[in-house]
Amino acid sequence: MKLYKILVGGLSLMAILQLTSCNKLDTLPTDRFTDENFWDYADNAEKIVNMAYNQLYSADRMWNDEALSDNIFEGRSNTDQRAIRNGTADPTLGRFGAEWSDLYGGIKTCHVYLENVERVPGMDPALKKRRTAEVRFIRAFLYFRLVNFYGAVPFFTKDISLEESKALPRTEKATIMAFIHQELDQCMADLPNKDALPADDRGRITKGAASAFQARAYLYESNWNKVIEYCENLMKKQTEFGTYALFRSYPELFTAANEYNAEVILDYAYVPLLKTWNKLYDAAPISAQARLNGYAPLQSLVDNYLTLGGNTIATDPQYNDSNPYVNRDPRMAATIVFHGGQWTDFDGTTRKIFIKPGSGTTDKERLDEYQGASANASATGYYVKKYYDVTATVKYDAGLNIIMFRYADILLMYAEAKEALGQLNAAVWDMTIRPIRRRAGFEASKALDFPTTGDLKTMVRNERRSELALEGLRYYDIMRWKAGKTYLDGQVLGAKYGGNNSNIKLDIRRFDESRDYLWSIPRTQIDLNKNLLPNNQGYSN
Repeated sequence: MKLYKILVGGLSLMAILQLTSCNKLDTLPTDRFTDENFWDYADNAEKIVNMAYNQLYSADRMWNDEALSDNIFEGRSNTDQRAIRNGTADPTLGRFGAEWSDLYGGIKTCHVYLENVERVPGMDPALKKRRTAEVRFIRAFLYFRLVNFYGAVPFFTKDISLEESKALPRTEKATIMAFIHQELDQCMADLPNKDALPADDRGRITKGAASAFQARAYLYESNWNKVIEYCENLMKKQTEFGTYALFRSYPELFTAANEYNAEVILDYAYVPLLKTWNKLYDAAPISAQARLNGYAPLQSLVDNYLTLGGNTIATDPQYNDSNPYVNRDPRMAATIVFHGGQWTDFDGTTRKIFIKPGSGTTDKERLDEYQGASANASATGYYVKKYYDVTATVKYDAGLNIIMFRYADILLMYAEAKEALGQLNAAVWDMTIRPIRRRAGFEASKALDFPTTGDLKTMVRNERRSELALEGLRYYDIMRWKAGKTYLDGQVLGAKYGGNNSNIKLDIRRFDESRDYLWSIPRTQIDLNKNLLPNNQGYSN
């Protein structure tokens, strides 16, 4: 997508649109843009659209969201995510304020565009309609993040002044969600079918992306019939919404060579050498030129992966606790680096990683060994592999796109909705879970066939975790299931490299059922606007 990949750089929206001090009788300057002439140029309008795309999401947001869940442990410092999980966050927490300001900053960009696009002379009407729909989608997504974190928030659909912003009350989440659903239905009609996109527009928002977003939004509200409706748009209406399918290989799905494949519904674009991210610099094996480890998978995620026979590790008679990583769901090895796992270096060399203490035979191999919670090596005994970009620089500056919506999630949402309605039967299973597991590498009938015994709800939820691990969705699943006490409370464990071959013991997380399903309104915002009170339950005013 050429225009999207033109970076706006450090140019702020306020700088772009800043009014000069001249009055209406002054001659407009010719060496810079003003509010009077900025929208006279179609390229400037495109830059604002690009800015909105830039504010839509990011790799950092995805990884930081994942750190809120039971999949990841941040051990190098007391990060904001770690404070939230340990129950020590208060209204002054940096992320509470940063998330709020970043999301409202993006919403402002959208409002400025929507209120000024009609001023662009000679703009093609079809393009104007499409860009407007894209920006409305982005605004809806930003509001969606806001209400999922904070619940009721200030809500407005036009650009407002600073003084107006200081007087706005909070609007109930249900009202904002109704607006989001309405917006998505309306803009869906003006968005293109993915199959009709030219190569230069890959990565832009499509009709399929709007339907996928609707499905996710209804999923978070447990509106199962609507989830099914919008998932079926992508499963059964290719002519209208585009052709989507599971990509042939799970590990290769998250590589630069296979961006924009048939499984990707919407991703957040990066550009090698121009716009990059480097989260794995602090998450990959130290021997692979990583800096240190501040972001490591947890044992509970490892334990979630089935054995190749289709059993949990607790029910498989052939599971060997002394050799726990063999005969497991292949997605585990594609997602997590464990002791004895494979890693491909930037030069293309594939080698074994040694994490168990005392297992390495060279200085390089010993770099990755577990040495304790305060060492540079992993605090949990695991490293991150998913989204490793072998084409990145040695400092892990990756130009790899981050997938926001993909077809496997559509199938999993569909299966969950059918299960909730008591309609998950063999036919639905064979449309959803079976192809996902077959693509992963399962062959055993117990793994592939519809189960006749067991808890289907647990199976579907665990399948979501294995398939979508480290993609930023786990935290939201736990929140909508109201399962915080189940997954986000108690001792955090790593691999069995502790004393007496016990699991490494890390933080003791605390989840308060009366408080932790919502975040605090930031203290800085309360100080500016008392209409935001009362604060969410459990947080001081």
